[in-house]
Amino acid sequence: MRIDNFNSSANDVSGDLNPQPIVKETAAQAATASTEDRATLTSDSTSLHSLVSTALSTPEVRQGTVDSLREAVNNGKYELDPSKIAASMVDDYA
Repeated sequence: MRIDNFNSSANDVSGDLNPQPIVKETAAQAATASTEDRATLTSDSTSLHSLVSTALSTPEVRQGTVDSLREAVNNGKYELDPSKIAASMVDDYA
């Protein structure tokens, strides 16, 4: 970035300034304004460590569920409802 003492855009600035009055809030107004929108971010390492340990202790594959589904498919007992599948797909993107 180049800084130029003869920058033409600096000459375009209007010399007419319209100062805005400073409005002081009462304590009650400030308290009301501060409770309207509020976000709190905390660093709770205990719950984070708990979530990490739970995630690491959970197996990637629920082998019991996989085995029961495999058996149902092999026996011809696993039935699909195309309308439910389509509705779920539409709901995911709606």
